[in-house]
Amino acid sequence: MTEKPKSINSLMKYLRNHHNIEIKGVVQKRKLRNIGYYHGFKGYRYNKHPMYRITYTDFNQILAINEFDMALKTMFYPQIMFTESALKNYALEIILEESKTANFNDIFNEWLSDYKTYTVPSGYKKVLQKLLSLRAKVYSTLTYAYSNDKKVITHFYYKNENVPIWAIFEVISLGEFGTFVQCLSPTTKGKISKSLSLNQSCDFNAKLTQSIIYIVKDLRNAVAHNEIIFDTRFRNTDIGYNVKKCIEIDVGIKDVIFENIVDYLILITYLLKNFKVPKLELLKTISSFENAAETLRKKIPISMYMSILPTDTKNKLTQLKAYARK
Repeated sequence: MTEKPKSINSLMKYLRNHHNIEIKGVVQKRKLRNIGYYHGFKGYRYNKHPMYRITYTDFNQILAINEFDMALKTMFYPQIMFTESALKNYALEIILEESKTANFNDIFNEWLSDYKTYTVPSGYKKVLQKLLSLRAKVYSTLTYAYSNDKKVITHFYYKNENVPIWAIFEVISLGEFGTFVQCLSPTTKGKISKSLSLNQSCDFNAKLTQSIIYIVKDLRNAVAHNEIIFDTRFRNTDIGYNVKKCIEIDVGIKDVIFENIVDYLILITYLLKNFKVPKLELLKTISSFENAAETLRKKIPISMYMSILPTDTKNKLTQLKAYARK
């Protein structure tokens, strides 16, 4: 027998009786309704994994973490959108310069040749499959864009022209763009890495750019879809040694392993600085993070705060501000 859905009053009672969380009154009822029991409480009741429950005693603690999470997304959103566009534009410039064409099929056939560097049959098959899947995904994306009257795409179809690579970059996701870069020849990937001012001693295998794109992709998708980000549960990418070492050398911060949200701020700041974003803007973003963290610290028990932002957070932010000022 299906359990009858609970009313908002029943949910408040359930929080009190089953989770020992103090919640009462019309104000907290309205706030529970606003954040949602399922997106709010159920989403914020754990840190990173459902087995790591946060022991709340007051509904205001849940609200504090929700407000911190929303502040992070507000801070990150414009920086990530800018970063996504910049990454695509820097790569596009190198691709066009190398290939001397904007034709996707020509670039696909001649310049997406990373698979040729593999000799082991199983490895070769895997990367070639990724390349073929990329092509299918690009065509599927073009079909979807056309059916939804995406002007940057329909413009070329109505003129009976091939959709150029730059227009394709406008409609593919950041993850698909990461796959595109991954499939490029090592020489082309190396040139993109240099154009992004990435540390070349950390990019001996020409995979640093794609690694960074995939890390940014995880955060970008979580922010864009209003997922919970304060505890980095959105992370799907394995973090390579090359990324950690690159940040350690260039930024001067150790132990950036993307287990905590501050590490994503460090990476985004690093990229923005390489894109020549003014230092005052970088410092403004870092200050936004500090302010959000300080507000959270004042509203929840210190043990709860430390489980979200560990002891090295303050030191990392100090080092990051010093890097931004250079």
